[in-house]
Amino acid sequence: MAAGLWVLLLPLAAAVYEDQVGKFDWRQQYVGKLKFASLEASQGSKKLVVATEKNVVAALNSRSGEILWRHVDKGTSEGAVDAMLIHGQDAITVSNAGRILRSWETNIGGLNWETSLDTGSFQVAGLVGLQDVVKYVAVLKKAAISLHYLSNGHQKWVEHLPESESTQYQLLYSHGTGVIHVLGIVPQSHLNILTFSVEDGEITKQIRVAAPWLKTLNGMCSVVGEAVLVCTDVDTSSLYVCSLETEQEMRQIPLQSLDLEFADGFQPRILATQPNVVSASRTQFFLQLSPSHFSLLQYKHGLLSHLRDFQQAALVSFATTGEKTVAAVLTCRSELKPGSSDGLHAGRALEDSQKQDSLTCSNQTYNINLYLVETGQRLLDTTITFNLEPNGAKPQQLYIQVFLKKDDSVGYRALVQTEDHMLMFLQQPGKVVWNREESLAEVVSLEMVDLPLTGAQAELEGEFGKKADGLLGMFLKRLSSQLILLQAWTAHLWKMFYDARKPRSQIKNEINIDNLARDEFNLQKMMVMVTASGKLFGIESSSGTILWKQYLRNVRPGSSFKLMVQRTTAHFPHPPQCTLLVKDKETKMSFLYVFNPIFGKRSQVAPPLLKRPVLQTLLLPIMDQDYAKVLLLIDDEYKVTAFPATKNVLRQLREMAHSIFFYLVDAEQGKLSGFRLKKDLTTQESWEVIIPTEVQRIVSVKGKRSNEHVHSQGRVMGDRSVLYKSLNPNLLAVVTESTDTHHERTFIGIYLIDGVTGRITHSSVQKKAKGPVHMVHSENWVVYQYWNTKARRNEFTVLELYEGTEQYNATAFSSLDRPILPQVLQQSYIFPSAISAMEATITERGITSRHLLIGLPSGAILSLPKALLDPRRPEIPTEQSREENLIPYSPDVQIHAERFINYNQTISRMRGIYTAPSGLESTCLVVAYGLDIYQTRVYPSKQFDVLKDDYDYVLISSVLFGLVFATMITKRLAQVKLLNRAWR
Repeated sequence: MAAGLWVLLLPLAAAVYEDQVGKFDWRQQYVGKLKFASLEASQGSKKLVVATEKNVVAALNSRSGEILWRHVDKGTSEGAVDAMLIHGQDAITVSNAGRILRSWETNIGGLNWETSLDTGSFQVAGLVGLQDVVKYVAVLKKAAISLHYLSNGHQKWVEHLPESESTQYQLLYSHGTGVIHVLGIVPQSHLNILTFSVEDGEITKQIRVAAPWLKTLNGMCSVVGEAVLVCTDVDTSSLYVCSLETEQEMRQIPLQSLDLEFADGFQPRILATQPNVVSASRTQFFLQLSPSHFSLLQYKHGLLSHLRDFQQAALVSFATTGEKTVAAVLTCRSELKPGSSDGLHAGRALEDSQKQDSLTCSNQTYNINLYLVETGQRLLDTTITFNLEPNGAKPQQLYIQVFLKKDDSVGYRALVQTEDHMLMFLQQPGKVVWNREESLAEVVSLEMVDLPLTGAQAELEGEFGKKADGLLGMFLKRLSSQLILLQAWTAHLWKMFYDARKPRSQIKNEINIDNLARDEFNLQKMMVMVTASGKLFGIESSSGTILWKQYLRNVRPGSSFKLMVQRTTAHFPHPPQCTLLVKDKETKMSFLYVFNPIFGKRSQVAPPLLKRPVLQTLLLPIMDQDYAKVLLLIDDEYKVTAFPATKNVLRQLREMAHSIFFYLVDAEQGKLSGFRLKKDLTTQESWEVIIPTEVQRIVSVKGKRSNEHVHSQGRVMGDRSVLYKSLNPNLLAVVTESTDTHHERTFIGIYLIDGVTGRITHSSVQKKAKGPVHMVHSENWVVYQYWNTKARRNEFTVLELYEGTEQYNATAFSSLDRPILPQVLQQSYIFPSAISAMEATITERGITSRHLLIGLPSGAILSLPKALLDPRRPEIPTEQSREENLIPYSPDVQIHAERFINYNQTISRMRGIYTAPSGLESTCLVVAYGLDIYQTRVYPSKQFDVLKDDYDYVLISSVLFGLVFATMITKRLAQVKLLNRAWR
């Protein structure tokens, strides 16, 4: 039976050859910005357990930074990790707003157990010990507290909290005495302190403490020592203390007695530590007085003492190993100053966003030192010094891994997370063990740029010199360039010979920014990525090596980005130029950042200062004298700003104003409007389409890609006639969705609108359908996917536009001269899965067949031939349809494993797919991004222009040499024969 099952499973298997894995593709996996982290307190530890804001729980190898295991939860708020607790080899996580409690085995990432909790607003979770053994985990919610066994997650008891409607319960504390203290606050009134018995959940004590100055417990209060609550009061510059077990009122301790005071306008914070949940907290704690001022204080036996002051501290942290607890302090080696905007003018709103806590280190050099918490004394030989990139991000989180050496001295490693989500793992005296660019888990914009020419290729470009050089100068120029080419060719042959003698595993093709050069078929490109944190990356496409990175400060969370390539590397010696438009989500203000995409350096070209919110950008084919394309920016007053704005550019704009049109979309008001540019560079509204927002809303507007080439203008039918495509480059595909969410009344609408005239060339409605809608618009077709609520399945609908068997104008296209509407063919297909992203392949000349690249929730990328989504597929095949090679219609589109282009290299939480042409017509470059990044090549029509890897060069060479040799012998024999015949 087992043998029969094996035979049945054989046809389902799909694989790639071992030597092909990683040859033309690569994958980089990420976890996102850290939310919680735990570092094992032993010298030989090999893992870090982390939980991130991307709803990921993972373990990282502490020696290499690689992911040991990773669990990716839902990308919505349901999968958010609210808390993480570590005990031994178990990691306890609370997620989904306190609804799910899980335990993970940290060595292999296995799930020990999972339990569901009652609904309620989650506040905090903590481990609870009894008689020196940690047995339970407590979960505090707005109205209840529950206790669960650590071994299996079963609930021991749950108790409702009194006065939960008016009291905000925010803290719980336990230190192995058999009770749990729960602290709640009625803002600016009093504290409620409840004491629960661990055994049965009974409230053994309930006291009310007046605190009219206290608004919240989070950050402002903490428990130190033997259950002593310490809180801050800004108004009186005092600390208030109260024993949870013996006192019933807060006792005031003025900070002036310690010669300390709070900074103006700063909300102080208290940071305490409890190394072991079955023992009391440390009596020492940090008090943050200002953004860069921390004080180490101690409250013991009713006395508050000042141990040490840290004036230039950026971050502090506690760590414990054995019986030793130390304080780690990260300081700047120079004075902390208010953050600068790096010359990026983002408008007054962005400049005002520089709060008092936005301090930066001028030289980006930092020290980490350890201090004994009992005395505040610095430990000798514990300094770690490290540097961050100039004008880069500042440190944001500090995690310490402390261990005891053989001589009983303290050693440690540090994990630092910066504002741009970079992780650095450091060890003494400052060695960077590894770093991870976790901001790449949130790529929001991507472009591929051709690499520059090599020095030899550049010499070849100008080898003939200029006419002014004279005949002799031109000859010498060409001679020198040929010598340079000969030298480069010789070096290349020597490298091939040298590498041929090495094992393949030892050959290192190290790529750095200095030896970047375009390859023969332009398969190697520079990938410019923009992340949500405001960090830019230059990544070499064939290996995934990060060649440069640049962090833009003052980019607020939620900002939108648009990346445009104004000048490519084709215009040597002018450097390539990219422009990034950053738009703030709240203020709508924008600024431009211009840079070189190959080296990542900021351009010397000064962009215009944008004083109004930008609504639309338009990259024109017009170039200035330096071959940079002109960028038009339209603000909310419909005024146009050109960049660059030279006299030559303005003259060209005035000449071409009559042919420049653009459109604006206002999804909130359901309005699409078209504008034309006038000669005085003002705008005039030319059309407007109103979609009633009470019925439907605009969810997507998509035009065609500007670099798309169409090779064939028509399709040859079975009767040898030609069906001409309707190739309107100005066509917009607008998708709407009904505002009524009832499954019987939902619908999806599609409008095809000419962007120049506003003419609706086609509109259709898919009844009983809803989003999310994914759409691809290319050539003369539109494919979109949606959810059919009636049949409860995913469907594709394809639209194809044709002019008919006669072409209206074969030489030029104009939207203003189109009297006849195109013929629209439409067909729908059933797809067995939801999709995450969708894009069409693109090649240099458009000769290769088109494929749809479909990202599935499983992480696979399906390459689906467009021919399977042809609306002309006949239900009953005829002789003409067979002549045309049309596939008979079948409503189901099957998913075959051999069509997955990423075999087992799945991409978690895929958000987008980017395609770019290469120098080979058969090859399309693909980048998929989400939580991971994956790059590969696809060949929709096979590699018709490249010899295969297993091509038998020896055989064909032997045949050619044999034919040449046979030809020479035959020629000699023929000559002898003719000579003999002449002598007869």
